[in-house]
Amino acid sequence: MVRHVIALDVGGTGMKAALVGDDGELLHRARRATGRERGPDAVVATILDFAAELRAYGVERYGTPARAAGIAVPGIVDEEQGIAAYAANLGWRDVPLRALLAERLGIPVALGHDVRTGGLAEGRIGAGKGADRFLFVPLGTGIAGAIGIDGRVEAGAHGFAGEIGHVVVRPSGTPCPCGQHGCLERYASASAVSEAWAAACGDPDADAADCAKAVASGDPNAVRVWQRAVDALADGLVTALTLLDPRTLIIGGGLAEAGEVLFSPLRDAVRLRVTFQRLPAIVPAALGDTAGCLGAGLLARDLLTTTSTTPEVGA
Repeated sequence: MVRHVIALDVGGTGMKAALVGDDGELLHRARRATGRERGPDAVVATILDFAAELRAYGVERYGTPARAAGIAVPGIVDEEQGIAAYAANLGWRDVPLRALLAERLGIPVALGHDVRTGGLAEGRIGAGKGADRFLFVPLGTGIAGAIGIDGRVEAGAHGFAGEIGHVVVRPSGTPCPCGQHGCLERYASASAVSEAWAAACGDPDADAADCAKAVASGDPNAVRVWQRAVDALADGLVTALTLLDPRTLIIGGGLAEAGEVLFSPLRDAVRLRVTFQRLPAIVPAALGDTAGCLGAGLLARDLLTTTSTTPEVGA
């Protein structure tokens, strides 16, 4: 018998899942499409069915059912109430996902925001391990953030803490779907770099990875596009450093895969901008696309720890 929990990481088009042992080992991994083309109700049904299959596998393979489950989802998440409030890519609104999963599985369930959950894993067992204060910033289609404090991630009063992608770095700049102009993610996300490089090189299929390769080869147009993104990112990060004073700054997501092509100029740009602030260690994320699953597993295990240490009423 191997004690374990279920971990689910739900993305816009696909889901990653794992059974995670008490020692944090990924015992079993699986993937499944969300089926979003069939509508939000079908997505929820797919999640519930997938989780049930994982529970059944755990019983068959390890001789005991999972003790708890953790699930990370995108969009707006009310972690306290266990509600997936809104996700544009999945089309759902106000889904009581925690209650639905708990009813289906018969075990405690924790619900978390995808970026904060990935940040939890990076902070505890990844690039931020040992840091009492960290900021995790994945650079993907958009830019989000997770604020780590003493082994937990701060959600904020309304679940919006860490949304660094909507810090305005270029007032009166490019319009953002959020309604503002000049938001960081309109300049420094992987999608923003892809768009800028496609326009600069005249290839509509060119993306941020292509731009990074061109920068490495010394292409002056690519260097200009890349430096524009790095400067905007540094401006946004220095604002975050001023507010949060993290010990470690963890950069992840697709753009971070460029390695030192990103990190060398970024460290220089941040260093030039700080005055009284203490410069944190600026490091790449360590867990890649397993961060969400590992974080969901940590949420589930935290739930068990909290449950086991909470005294009964009247005790």
